[in-house]
Amino acid sequence: MLESKYLKDNIENIQKLLAIPALKNFETKSLQKLLRLSKIREYENGELIIEEGDLDPWLYFLLSGKIRITKEGMEINTIDKKGEIFGEMRIVDSMKRSASVHAVGKTICLAVDTAAKNRISDQDPMDEKLDFLLLLYRIFAEYMSIRLRLTNEELITAKKKIKRLLTKI
Repeated sequence: MLESKYLKDNIENIQKLLAIPALKNFETKSLQKLLRLSKIREYENGELIIEEGDLDPWLYFLLSGKIRITKEGMEINTIDKKGEIFGEMRIVDSMKRSASVHAVGKTICLAVDTAAKNRISDQDPMDEKLDFLLLLYRIFAEYMSIRLRLTNEELITAKKKIKRLLTKI
């Protein structure tokens, strides 16, 4: 993995963040805060990004490439859409990582260090900090809702298939 230093909150970086669909509703001040918590990480094919069972504090936005998500060695999903969020469940529930994530081909991510809260200035008004956190959690909730709906559809499809197979026995 190649990793940048923490990013600077300059206008060029803010404009790049605005190109990420999940971040388009952020205000400039919130994007500045996000940048100060973020690094760019580049991974090679097959490289581990998240390991199931870990307790790391990183949240990821896919900038380019593709990721494969596995649980107990079984593939759950692949994601290749720019701006997709992954690693958010650990941030929301503080539990161990529920799955592993590997790069498929060269993959570049915006990695947000949620443990680096000290990088958000104490001079920022409390309302701004709360607005930032609420917006971040809203993004998490939207992505988790979409993924839960897809999982429900897959579960129903699997149950119907099992039911059909059982009637043939």
